[in-house]
Amino acid sequence: MNHLVPLPVVMPLLGAALTLLLASRPRAQRWVSLTVLTATVAVAATLLVRSSIDGPLVVEVGGWVAPLGIVLVADQLAALMLVVSASVTLCVLVYSIGQGMADGHEETPLSVYHPTYLVLTAGVCNAFLSGDLFNLYVGFEILLVASYVLLTLGSTETRIRAGTTYVVVSLLSSLIFLVAIGLVYSATGTLNLAQLVDRLDALPDDLRLVLQGMLLLAFGIKAAVFPLSAWLPDSYPTAPAPVTAVFAGLLTKVGVYAIIRTETLLFPGGRTADLLLVVAALTMLVGILGAVAQSDIKRLLSFTLISHIGYMLFGVGLSSSLGLAAAIFYVVHHITIQTTLFLAAGLVERRGGSTALDRLGGLARLSPLLAVLFFVPALNLAGIPPFSGFLGKLGLVQAGVDDGGVLAWVLVAGGLLTSLLTLYAIARVWNLAFWRRPHPDMPEPQDSVHTVRTDGVEQPYRGPDRDAHPGAMLPRLMIAPTVALVVLGLALTVVAGPLFDLSSDAADDLLRRTPYVEAVYPGGTP
Repeated sequence: MNHLVPLPVVMPLLGAALTLLLASRPRAQRWVSLTVLTATVAVAATLLVRSSIDGPLVVEVGGWVAPLGIVLVADQLAALMLVVSASVTLCVLVYSIGQGMADGHEETPLSVYHPTYLVLTAGVCNAFLSGDLFNLYVGFEILLVASYVLLTLGSTETRIRAGTTYVVVSLLSSLIFLVAIGLVYSATGTLNLAQLVDRLDALPDDLRLVLQGMLLLAFGIKAAVFPLSAWLPDSYPTAPAPVTAVFAGLLTKVGVYAIIRTETLLFPGGRTADLLLVVAALTMLVGILGAVAQSDIKRLLSFTLISHIGYMLFGVGLSSSLGLAAAIFYVVHHITIQTTLFLAAGLVERRGGSTALDRLGGLARLSPLLAVLFFVPALNLAGIPPFSGFLGKLGLVQAGVDDGGVLAWVLVAGGLLTSLLTLYAIARVWNLAFWRRPHPDMPEPQDSVHTVRTDGVEQPYRGPDRDAHPGAMLPRLMIAPTVALVVLGLALTVVAGPLFDLSSDAADDLLRRTPYVEAVYPGGTP
């Protein structure tokens, strides 16, 4: 099955090229994108099954032997991330088609959207599969270049301003990452992750700490950990709903994945464990306090996104098998739930004409299905039993209690407080947007087909922007993928036992390091 490893990167890139050639054929573009992402989900699922049975799967790209060539490695962690990310990107693509983003709307150019979206998917998959630091950097740059385009679709003043901030911060983090890569290569003579395991261990402790700190700084900006997260709430909410959803679900998690990979494989021993725990606590509390203060649903969800990154850092900082397993489980949970909530926020904006809480009300009466689609993942995010959010937090709390340290207990208390404040913030949205009396300026329900005057005659209009006006009935292709993600979030609760076992196996392999190194170098590292 090793030959399948490059496909999650290769297929989206080939699909992007094909959709660019098909720029004048919208229907063909849509089918190519849907086919490519469906195939990516199938390949990722196969890799997850095979890596669980056979161990890490390795491909030396172009036949160049490691460490000279590029190595792609699909272990259980990488394969699990591939499955979740590919599933989410497929659902969001269907949602965007339903919204009319791919149908020639002026704010989302058709010839740009599909190729860029597939390039973003390829970058995310490449980052998960990368077996060396420089290829990880390439994966980040691929997804970031695509994200620049998606964030500024429509070229409105607000999006350009937000995109400028995003670009500057991203370039800064990439520069720090590139400098760190240069320092690592200068000190060790290699960038291959498996080979770095031995060579970094042989370096003086102070030098290793400097290299570790540089990588953590670069990945911390990308993951939006406090105090490196101020850029996110001003950037994500300005983009179209599907773009915001896929950004919130995936981009920060690639940064978290990089932290997990490098901290366990390259820098074991916990020299930065206390720092990670302090940063985790601050990220949790500052993020959720920011969420409580918001009066716009998208900005509120952006701050909860920052806050819950702290839970993942909590598990990594504990440096234990249980803590790392709970962190991996929580990453899977959060990708799914945060994406779902941003898609639901897009439906709220479409139905209510705004995401500002002072301009919404009565949505539960106007659209009961929309109320359910928001309510279920909201409870999951807040960690209400028996949802997967509760189970992930329970695993982190257990790991903190088992650790027994002062900082671990502070994180346990901070995690519980953050969960309560998340529930408060979500309940506030629920009460104001869904149960309060409708705002006088809220649009009345309208049929999704309206009329236009052509040659003096009123005729039904069925153009690509027919559902773009506030108050429109929600298109089925927007509802269906949101329902699918809500169901997937519930499924995480149903399969929580096997999923946590898989996360535990992945955590054990990460902490042992041997399975990864032996898969890349069966005869031992050179």
